[in-house]
Amino acid sequence: MLERAVKTPCIGVCSTGIGDSVCRGCKRFSHEVIDWNSYTLAQKQAVDSRLSGFLSQCVSNKLQVRDAALLKWQLEVQKVRYVEHHDEYCWVFSLLKAGAGQINDTQAFGFEVDIRFRDLPLIELREQIDQEFYILSEAHYERYMLTPDLFRETSR
Repeated sequence: MLERAVKTPCIGVCSTGIGDSVCRGCKRFSHEVIDWNSYTLAQKQAVDSRLSGFLSQCVSNKLQVRDAALLKWQLEVQKVRYVEHHDEYCWVFSLLKAGAGQINDTQAFGFEVDIRFRDLPLIELREQIDQEFYILSEAHYERYMLTPDLFRETSR
């Protein structure tokens, strides 16, 4: 099996330098940002998997991909960068980041917005998704990084 390289998730908007434990840009934990270049491929893949899983969950709560092949074709035609090994919900987010304000017919891009959110402009929907992605990453950090004693056996 060919192991795939993992590019840095950095988007150039790092907030860990101002004290955030979770970067508001890429959603990595501060220690992951600092230590990224020394991580093994397996460590980078674990971070990549967590982030793409969280993003996919947040996107799928607000819209549905109806035609992944059409979405992929549109990404390529529109020259939108996306991570091919991530799922189609991450692809939609890449599309929304690149041009949410220019999409009038979501079905032409292979997705539709859940009925509960159809009144929102796609730019606002994208911001809500990004905020939920941050909140989910922050909750994960607080639950698993700030409580190291939680997983140790207690002696009685």
